[in-house]
Amino acid sequence: MKIRLTSVFVDDQAEALRFYTEILGFVKKHDVPVGGEHRWLTVVSPTEPGGTELLLEPAGHPAVKPYRDALAADGIPSHQFAVEDVRAEYERLRGLGVLFTQEPLEAGPVTTAVLDDTCGNLIQIATQPK
Repeated sequence: MKIRLTSVFVDDQAEALRFYTEILGFVKKHDVPVGGEHRWLTVVSPTEPGGTELLLEPAGHPAVKPYRDALAADGIPSHQFAVEDVRAEYERLRGLGVLFTQEPLEAGPVTTAVLDDTCGNLIQIATQPK
């Protein structure tokens, strides 16, 4: 068993696609209309195009806003992405105007930072322990 797809709720799929591709560096994998204004819209890592897909899922369900608001109020990221060098990625993203709610923080063998994805979520970036 392995994870093939996970989703992140987004307020605006077009804005999310722009942020996740142009800023974070993911690449679009699927973009399929599913009726109305919504799309089956996924992105993947450019280094793992056949890897786990991230679905940019519309945040229309009534449970989404209270859930995301509660996480954000407590500073809890909804997702974590692995990066080789948190400090370098932090500087790169800050240079692109990304807002961070937590600067790089060392916690034993892992360094983390938390950013606002502009789509309603806090995202943690982290190095993986070696």
